[in-house]
Amino acid sequence: MYLRIFNVRRDTLHKLTTYLAKSHSKVVIEDLNVSGILKNRRLARAIADVGFYEFRRQLEYKCGWYGSELVVVSRTFPSSKMCSQCGHRKKELSLSERKYNCDQCGLEIDRDLNAALNLVAVSLPETENACGEEVRHSKSSEICNAASMKQEPNIIPDSISRNV
Repeated sequence: MYLRIFNVRRDTLHKLTTYLAKSHSKVVIEDLNVSGILKNRRLARAIADVGFYEFRRQLEYKCGWYGSELVVVSRTFPSSKMCSQCGHRKKELSLSERKYNCDQCGLEIDRDLNAALNLVAVSLPETENACGEEVRHSKSSEICNAASMKQEPNIIPDSISRNV
């Protein structure tokens, strides 16, 4: 019976990691402190059964095989405590809070979806604009940090400006 369950879990893990590596050009995961999570007695058995290390190991080599990029975000990044819309960080967020409510902008969103949006945003390559100010990537077109209006001097060579 236990061997059957082991084989089902192993097969599911292989299928999932293969699907992710084949069908996505970029896969973003969080480097979790699994040993710290295992200290929670209520979650320990379920977490140990999942096999996070094996999941990450398979993703690493399969992303290499299929040409996709694996981004591992540091465990110190506050993906759950930070608002994906405005960037405000909460000091405390208990595990029982399943909805993220931002005190600053009023965003109400599922906690896991909020963390996923933050992980996607941190994996994007550009984090500064040309003026050196921080840029927040967001799917919402309403958010636009248009504070920076500094432009480079308009220097057009004389030979070009005469032809215009």
